[in-house]
Amino acid sequence: MKSIKANVIREYGPFPDVKNVHGVTYRDGQVWFASGERLNVLDPASGETVRSLDVAAHAGTAFDGQYLFQIAGDKIQKIDPESGAVVGNIPAPDGGSSGLAWAEGSLWVGQYRSRKIHQVDPQSGKILSTLESNRFVTGVTWVEGQLWHGTWEEGESELRQVNPMSGEIQQRLEMPAGIYVSGLESDGENLFYCGGGDSGRIRAVQRPA
Repeated sequence: MKSIKANVIREYGPFPDVKNVHGVTYRDGQVWFASGERLNVLDPASGETVRSLDVAAHAGTAFDGQYLFQIAGDKIQKIDPESGAVVGNIPAPDGGSSGLAWAEGSLWVGQYRSRKIHQVDPQSGKILSTLESNRFVTGVTWVEGQLWHGTWEEGESELRQVNPMSGEIQQRLEMPAGIYVSGLESDGENLFYCGGGDSGRIRAVQRPA
């Protein structure tokens, strides 16, 4: 198992009227992030927010290629990204959800204090499988068949690649001291976008080759 220092490429924010960055996802070259009562759209080239949707956005965010999925309290909302309309919802797993990702036809839900990642049926909310972690789980993402998640505990944060069948840790990226990872998403290539919690910031981190 490799453990290396994370390479923070760029920092975005703080943003107007954003106190917390929760879930993060990526769509058509733009970073979408949850900030409590809004979903915001960041242009990573300019560093400016270019749009927002007025929807409850309390934790993880995901995109399946057509719809956004957003944790809002005890449910996961399905949202039309063009209109902002909530077109459906399913119950979130009990225990307090944090991260959210889409892969392999399923939603993958991180649970903070439970230290778990659940694979969830996007139609019913049924839990299909569960992975255990030894640290608080924050954001979750998939890229090129790899499952990664953020952690936070005792003032330290990491990005971890884990085996999606066993949960065994395969790589660790150690974030700089004092930097908290909330949401996590890949751009599908060589960057991770990491929500920065109550710092109100987003950080782009180099994905290991």
